[in-house]
Amino acid sequence: MRSTLLGAALAVTLASPAAASFQSCVAGLKQEAAQQGVSRAILDRALDISAPDEKVLRLSTVQPEFKTPIWDYLAFLVDEERVTQGRAMMRRYDSILRAAERQFGVDRFVIAAVWGVETDFGQEAGSSFLPHALATLTCASNRRTSFWKGELMAALKLVQRGDLSLDKLYGSWAGAFGQTQFIPSTYQRLAVDFDGDGRRDLVSSVADALGSTANYLKRAGWRQGESWMFEVRVPAGYNGPTGRRNKAPLSTWAQRGVTRADGSPLSGGAQAGLLLPAGPNGPGFLVFRNFDAIYSYNQAESYALAISHLADRMAGYPPLRTPWPTDDPGLSRAQRLQLQKLLIAQGYDIGEADGKIGPATREAIAAAEQRLGMPPTGRAGNRIYRALGGR
Repeated sequence: MRSTLLGAALAVTLASPAAASFQSCVAGLKQEAAQQGVSRAILDRALDISAPDEKVLRLSTVQPEFKTPIWDYLAFLVDEERVTQGRAMMRRYDSILRAAERQFGVDRFVIAAVWGVETDFGQEAGSSFLPHALATLTCASNRRTSFWKGELMAALKLVQRGDLSLDKLYGSWAGAFGQTQFIPSTYQRLAVDFDGDGRRDLVSSVADALGSTANYLKRAGWRQGESWMFEVRVPAGYNGPTGRRNKAPLSTWAQRGVTRADGSPLSGGAQAGLLLPAGPNGPGFLVFRNFDAIYSYNQAESYALAISHLADRMAGYPPLRTPWPTDDPGLSRAQRLQLQKLLIAQGYDIGEADGKIGPATREAIAAAEQRLGMPPTGRAGNRIYRALGGR
């Protein structure tokens, strides 16, 4: 009886105008892809979808209600575990990284840092089936539909071309995939066959992924042999120019009272902009043209700072010299996982501990803070971690 009712409900759903419209849209996508040279066999498997992927639709409309402080962002993206793992991966793939550095002129530590931040060195590349995700966004999201359709066509052509099999098209809900998270159109345009096997496989081939990342950064304006960023200090009460685009020679920054983080003076004519992500009382960074190339990968200054700092740490440079202006520092990934375990042990229902701080974990943190007489922020910081017994 229950299966009969479910079947009837499904039949009603499929017969609804919205479902019919979605199926018509998908049929149109199949026809358009076929006209662009994608085989019917690929299309029948790739676009075997009768209803939108609700998870993709939900993620596409979520507005970030929790703004991550910069000290939290860097604490989990550039923790000691990732630095240690990154150095090990760089030793393991040393010949590939050096070859990419030679061919494209991009510093191998930066190439590896992109790999580490994007997918934790290939371990977390995403689980959404791209054709279904992109068809959903094209036919049911009502936002940027032409963009999503273009990415879908590009993904299908990668399979038709023979670069990838269909079962490798898994990644983020928004279409980025592979070890260094290219969207399909960027993959089409900039991926390279760096291992020489005749295919550009950024999913299974580390060589192709790292070579393609180097090619991307080179095309984004990377300048061989030049710096990307270093930490600086600004004078007390500094209220002068800031911003990535507001570049000036190092000698000019020296005249404004800016020094390297260790107190040594600046000199020279290299052009740099000043970033103060936590204001003049926190760490400062002079960033160069190569930082802009990194920025283009994800168009967020916090992201480019994470890549740049991870590259520096893997190269042997120390942690930031200037502390963040907070009495409640961020947590590493190991500490975030431990915080979740502490919450579960005290009866908070957050699901399985995975180290990822989502709404359920933030709600539990806020409840724990309130129980302990702390302001209920919902933030995974050092204060609540210690209060719950973390070490």
